[in-house]
Amino acid sequence: MALSGEESGADGAAKTKYDPEFTDRVIAATGPKAHPRLKEIMPSLLRHLHGFARDVDLTIAELMIGIEMINEAGRMSTDKRNETGMLCDILGLETLADEISSKLLFDSGSFEAATPSTVLGPFYRPNAPLIPYGGSIIYAAPDSPLVPPSGEMVDAPVGEGGERFDGEAGRRRRADANGLYEQQDVAQPDMNLRGRLQTDETGRYAVYCVRPSAYGIPPDGPSGRLLELLDRHPYRPAHIHFVVTAPGFRALTTQVFDREDEHILDDTVFAVKDELLVSFEPREGDDKARWTVEYDFALSEA
Repeated sequence: MALSGEESGADGAAKTKYDPEFTDRVIAATGPKAHPRLKEIMPSLLRHLHGFARDVDLTIAELMIGIEMINEAGRMSTDKRNETGMLCDILGLETLADEISSKLLFDSGSFEAATPSTVLGPFYRPNAPLIPYGGSIIYAAPDSPLVPPSGEMVDAPVGEGGERFDGEAGRRRRADANGLYEQQDVAQPDMNLRGRLQTDETGRYAVYCVRPSAYGIPPDGPSGRLLELLDRHPYRPAHIHFVVTAPGFRALTTQVFDREDEHILDDTVFAVKDELLVSFEPREGDDKARWTVEYDFALSEA
């Protein structure tokens, strides 16, 4: 069967019904002083992009709808919400790029035993408050059980010494129990449930937070509307974000996920990895918290 945008010749071979030389002319327009990486990737991008348009018989009206979706995502994006990044997330593009980046590092021999990475997500904010070891990132009265995540930072591979490091352990954030980050919820104070965590002298970290809940991609933007048009649910399983840094090591962007969450197998941004599942265990002897979770991070040398 011929693809849409193609017609079959007398010999049965597929023959394009559109200008067969057009894409090559666009590729050839790249000049000799083009950026080396762009010069490498643009031919593939253009062939796939033009091939898609031919395959589906893309019309001008449909193209304008797509352009407006991207434009709206750009207009909505701020330093508190990356709507364009959210579009990439629900299309699986950020997760795929994360897989490719990790595979390239693994093949280079520099990422062999490190904790798996995953997506940064659209709600990251820099410059969160500095939190000492054992401190709290709750800046408002919680409406969900408290939980102190803890663990340690080790260099990879752990089996070769497990050397600890101190300094800034990571930047951490999570949605509140109502499924909203603080920039989405006027009832929460600025930077609620975010912090830059410091390790102790042995490389361990500990912090009080709120047990996370699942949350949905906001329905008020193009990402949410696209999910609705695709008959897809908007939910991400409960998770905690970490960006883990230390001098001499590669920064790690990752998340840990509540293995009991109902959406653990159908994350709408496809970012869950088995190695990042955690269990929230009952905590005893601490009147500040009902649950605890342990997770150790391993970093690879830069």
